[in-house]
Amino acid sequence: MNALLDPAKFLDPHITAKGEPRATVAFQGFKTLWFNTGSLCNIECANCYILSSPTADHFIYLTPDDIRPFLDELPDAIEIGFTGGEPFLNPDAIRLCEMALERGHDLLILTNAMRPMMRPRVKAGLLDLNTRFPGKMTLRVSLDHYSAAGHDAERGAGAFAKALPGLDWLAEQGFSMHIAGRAIFSDSDAEARDGYRALIHNHNWPIKADDPAALMLFPEMDDTVDVPEITTACWDILSVHPDSMMCATSRMVVRRKGEPKARVLACTLLWDDVQFDMGATLDEAAQTVSLNHPHCAKFCVLGGASCSA
Repeated sequence: MNALLDPAKFLDPHITAKGEPRATVAFQGFKTLWFNTGSLCNIECANCYILSSPTADHFIYLTPDDIRPFLDELPDAIEIGFTGGEPFLNPDAIRLCEMALERGHDLLILTNAMRPMMRPRVKAGLLDLNTRFPGKMTLRVSLDHYSAAGHDAERGAGAFAKALPGLDWLAEQGFSMHIAGRAIFSDSDAEARDGYRALIHNHNWPIKADDPAALMLFPEMDDTVDVPEITTACWDILSVHPDSMMCATSRMVVRRKGEPKARVLACTLLWDDVQFDMGATLDEAAQTVSLNHPHCAKFCVLGGASCSA
């Protein structure tokens, strides 16, 4: 039985429940800028970190006018990431991708590779972009397990069978493609990679199962499980450097329902906690982040995970 999170933890952004100084991460400059294109999704997963669904509209669709000021703030070409929800539900999805690519950025798109991506208009747009900007765009497909039973347990009956044609199409058309799975479904990293390797081989997908960037296995983020708070002493104890954390080099742009403009959040994971709202511009968002959330510990510091490629 899972232990409930200690209610005394993660209350003070500066001090832990034990009175120790909380770890912080200073911003080091952009390597990745994420855009949440909208929280609507064509499916509803059992453990969606951002509570996306066919009715979830807490983040409304970003438009070209929403993202342009943030792209204009970036002095150099970096990695731009589009996430959701399902990005290809956004009616401006292809134009948003084009805007990032026109500025010379590398583009990473997170998708479930299901019906929204496979609509003729979207497929034609993707093919056009891949031709015009060769080697600049990667699609990371969420495939929670290498078996239908495992994947469907998270995403609903039949989801695995509906995702495979999308993955096959991406491979057949020569797209750069990655897979994102969940570590919780396997006994070990090696076991998971062996299972995905067989699936990849059977479908002739251009993905290296041993490459942790091409096949990402994300740790689970269960809010009911207790997790230690990260103190300044933990960096040396764990042999982890704060500069390796996602929030040292990335931010996420969202537009909340009812708000007039898009805002910048510290992280792709911490979307519903106001203390991680960093401001209205990238310049404002270049702040030090206090690791005052269970996900900071579980996913990043202890889990060693990053959403970026």
